[in-house]
Amino acid sequence: MREIRGSLNGEGLRVGIVVASFNDFITSRLLDGAKAALVSHGVRDEDVTVVTVPGSFEIPLVAKKLSEAGQYDAVICLGAVIRGETDHYHHVAGEAAKGIANASISSGVPVIFGVLTTDTVEQAINRAGGKQGNNGYSAGVAAVQMANVVRELDVN
Repeated sequence: MREIRGSLNGEGLRVGIVVASFNDFITSRLLDGAKAALVSHGVRDEDVTVVTVPGSFEIPLVAKKLSEAGQYDAVICLGAVIRGETDHYHHVAGEAAKGIANASISSGVPVIFGVLTTDTVEQAINRAGGKQGNNGYSAGVAAVQMANVVRELDVN
């Protein structure tokens, strides 16, 4: 039996990161976590490009552009959609998720969903370096692993 898992060696990988500036007190922490994960897995700082967009709704367009550019082995998408008293949360979270998935599927490049969708600010803080770790770091690790999975599949 053959098993493909994707290594966690990021040497030689080029990674794009799209980060929303809305809720930047959360997204800046996610960005720090993603960059730390990439560096700790061997991705060179000069092989990482960070693009800032206004909010999570705007992430998919830039993720699609980066993933189709032929310059990146993976793209990480970081944002924070925190439920409020309106339906806005559902629309933004749903469209961000759908757009990010479509960017990955249409390009064949791993596009990692690192957008927090939480009910409260406290929950977002807990997932951006608080009690429950840093989802940005997890997204960085996933980017390295998925880039290597795709590379291995493309070779075979």
